[in-house]
This record gives sequence, C-alpha cells and structure tokens, in this order.
Amino acid sequence: MVDIAQASDRQPTALEEAVAHPRLPLIVLLILFPLVCWIWIIVLARDMYGPMNGASAWMMTMAWDARHIMLLWAMWAVMMAGMMLPSAAPTLLLYGAAARRNAAASGIGQIYAMAGGYLLVWALFSVAATALQRILATQLLLTPMMETGSAVGAGLLVIAGIYQLTPLKAICVSTCQSPLGFLMRHWRRGTAGALRMGIQHGAYCVGCCWALMLLLFAGGVMNLGVIAALTAFVAFEKLTPYGVQGARVSGALLIASGVWMFSR
Repeated sequence: MVDIAQASDRQPTALEEAVAHPRLPLIVLLILFPLVCWIWIIVLARDMYGPMNGASAWMMTMAWDARHIMLLWAMWAVMMAGMMLPSAAPTLLLYGAAARRNAAASGIGQIYAMAGGYLLVWALFSVAATALQRILATQLLLTPMMETGSAVGAGLLVIAGIYQLTPLKAICVSTCQSPLGFLMRHWRRGTAGALRMGIQHGAYCVGCCWALMLLLFAGGVMNLGVIAALTAFVAFEKLTPYGVQGARVSGALLIASGVWMFSR
C-alpha cells in the first residue's frame, strides 16, 4: 500500500506543473484557441473561394437538413469565437489576476468558467445568425457563396450604421472599454459567479458588435478580408479610448455607403 504521507510529498511532474500553472488558461483562451479558430476559418474560406471540394463543399448543398444546419451553426460559432475572444483579453486578464488573489486555489476553473460564459453568449448569437442566413437563402437573397445582392447589402449597411449612432451602442462600447469598471459592478464569487460574469460581459459585447456582424452578409460571410477588417475594427472600438467616437464616425460612413449603393 502506498504511504499517504509519501504520496502527498511527491514532487509534481513537469506536465502536472504545466497544467496547474495559473497562466495556462489565458494562454489557451487568448492564443491557442483563437489560433485554432482562425486556422479553421482560413481553411474554409480558401476552399470556398477556391476549388470548393473540401471543407466548404457542404455549404453548397440545397438540402439543409439538421446535420447541415448544425454545421452552419458551428461555422458561425467558431468564427465568432475567433473574432471576439481576443478583444475580451483585458477583461479576462484582469479577472484572472483577481481570481488568483481571491480564490483558495489558483482560480483556473473560474477563468475557464468566465470565458465559457462569454463564448456561450456568442454561441447563442450564432443561432440567430444561422437562422438569418437560412431566411436570406430561402428568399433567394443570399448566393451560394454567402453574399447578398447590392440592395440587401445596402440595407444592412444602413441598419448597422444607424445602430452605431444609438445610445445603447455607446453604453455597450463604454462597458467593454472598462474591464475594471465591469468587474467592480458585476463581481461574483466562485465558478458559478464567474460563469454569470462571462455571460454578462458577452451580452454587452453582443450589444456592441451585433450590427457590425451583419456586414459579413454584405461583404461575404467567408470573405477573409471582411472578417479581418471587422475583427480589427471591433478591437479598435473595444480596446482603445476612441471606441465611442469611432462608432459615430463609422456609423455615418456606413449610412452614407448604404445610401450610395441604393442610388446606384
């Protein structure tokens, strides 16, 4: 029989130390996981705008059964995770530091729980995006390449532009720009509290960015240029002190672009 005292005194292995390292969740969530998502997006996009005989072939089907709907949702969920999780880095980093100070252990589970709540909200948003895509496709307003016509695209530009100018947009941007303020207002203890905080932060993030995501339909859902541009602009809005002003300027430009497209 193994002596309990000897077992407790055993030095942890290198793997055990790595898994228990307090910074591991942040490396996984802010570097490795988004990287995997972006690799998947790039592979899918290159195939769609290339040979269309690989990962994107299933999107060319006209028979959208439950399996294909789930694949479409998975595409949106992975894309939203890759685009949005990096912009949540300041909040996750600050929460990770606070969780390590307040938790009896390293707080690793709480960090994963908060990120999980954040991603859960974007997964639910992906359900709505999937439904909208199927509606547009059913009404023949979306091509098999997942692009809208000029009239629908112009309408989406105007909708996104108007929302950029609303007070709700400004509130959501301001909240995303202030991780410390968010944590002070919404702090909850434990893993369940972390999950709830992640959901709340995700809700503000969706409130900040949902209209911008409509532009994926206008420019092409799997258009890498559009995806990268939106990711960069979302990061600008959420990570710089000029997010509210940037939203107003971009809103005016989007409305002007939509009106110009309508008048062509």
